[in-house]
Amino acid sequence: MSKNRRAINGAVHHLTRGAVIAALYTVLTLLANAFGLANNAVQLRFSEALCVLPAFMPEAVPGLFIGCVISNILTGCALWDVVFGSLATLIGAFFTMLFFNSRAGKSRLIWLAPLPPVISNTLIIPFVISYVYGSENSIPFLMLTVGAGELLSCALLGTLLTAVIMRRFPHIAGGGK
Repeated sequence: MSKNRRAINGAVHHLTRGAVIAALYTVLTLLANAFGLANNAVQLRFSEALCVLPAFMPEAVPGLFIGCVISNILTGCALWDVVFGSLATLIGAFFTMLFFNSRAGKSRLIWLAPLPPVISNTLIIPFVISYVYGSENSIPFLMLTVGAGELLSCALLGTLLTAVIMRRFPHIAGGGK
């Protein structure tokens, strides 16, 4: 196979994985929304578990961002929530990729991969809830509730997803090589 053909196949593979991640994020958010868990002061988006994926594959970063944009639009979020909520996911995903997408990072420190999304959402989303939706709750209280939801959805479910990837899909855990 020629070098150009391999490059094209690799690009298509990455684009497809990113699109699948965006679709999964959207479906999981819509599922959480059906139970009233996707928005408000306490958020338990099952889709946030996917925020560990940039530790294994860089194409997860745009996939998570696009999935979050689509999810926020479909669940009826206000424009500024779509913008800043999606940016919070993008920031968390980017720093997960930056800190953990290396062979060295995949050994012991991989279990810390949920931290960047938890931190970015805990710091950004309370301001969105307060200023965009006029919540009467204080910012520290909203940080507590959003942070708790992120710990459950991203840290707990994300850690379970990481364990499954590490055990069942070592080719993904090793960077797909």
